[in-house]
Amino acid sequence: MTEPRRAVILSSGGLDSTTVLAMARAQGYACYTLSFDYGQRHRGELRAAEQVSRALGDVEHKVVKLNLDSIGGSALTDLSIAVPEEETQGIPITYVPARNTVFLSIALGWAEVLGAHDIFIGVNAVDYSGYPDCRPEYIAAFEALANLATRAGVEGQKITIHTPLMHLGKGEIIRAGAALGVDYAMTVSCYQVTEEGLACGKCDSCRLRRQGFVDAGLVDPTRYTQ
Repeated sequence: MTEPRRAVILSSGGLDSTTVLAMARAQGYACYTLSFDYGQRHRGELRAAEQVSRALGDVEHKVVKLNLDSIGGSALTDLSIAVPEEETQGIPITYVPARNTVFLSIALGWAEVLGAHDIFIGVNAVDYSGYPDCRPEYIAAFEALANLATRAGVEGQKITIHTPLMHLGKGEIIRAGAALGVDYAMTVSCYQVTEEGLACGKCDSCRLRRQGFVDAGLVDPTRYTQ
C-alpha cells in the first residue's frame, strides 16, 4: 500500500488555515501542522491551532518559538501599539514585518526533514487586510526560492506552495470548510482575543470573519465579548 504524500500545513488556529488543513486532508495528504509562538498578543490562537489540528487528524503538530516581539513594528507583537478597531487605508499596523517569509522558511526546512514536497498556507488576496506577503506574486516568488535553496529542489523534487484560498471570498471559504465538516467554533481569528477565547468583534479580522458568515448564509459560532 502506497503511503500518502506528506505535507506541512501552516496552522494559526484561525478560520482560513483550518479550512486549508481540512482541504489538504480531503486531498489525501498526511498533514503535519506547524504553528508559531512568535510573541503575538493573540495567544489564544495557539490553543486553537492545537485543538483543530488534533480534531482534523494531523500526524504531528509542532509549535516553533520565535521572538518577533523583540523587533516589534506591529500591533500584534508590540503591546504599546493599539489594534485598530476601524478600517484603515494602506497596509495596516497589524502587518507583522516579514512574517510569512519567516514562517514559510521554517516550514520549508521541516518539509525537507520530513521528505515532504508540499506546503499549504491559507493566504488570501480577496477578503484580506492588504498584507504584501499574501499576494500571488509573493507566493510564486517564494516557491521559486524554495526550489533554488533546498537539496530537494536541486535534486529535482519540486516543492510546491499550495494556496487553495487565494482567490476565494470569506463566504466561499466558510462554505467550503463547512462542506468538509469544519467546526468553526474551535477557531480563533481575533487579533485581541481574551484569555477566555472571546473575540472583540471590532478588529479587521473579526469584521471580515463576521461578514464571511453572513455571506455564507451560516450562523456565526464565534463567541464575542459583546
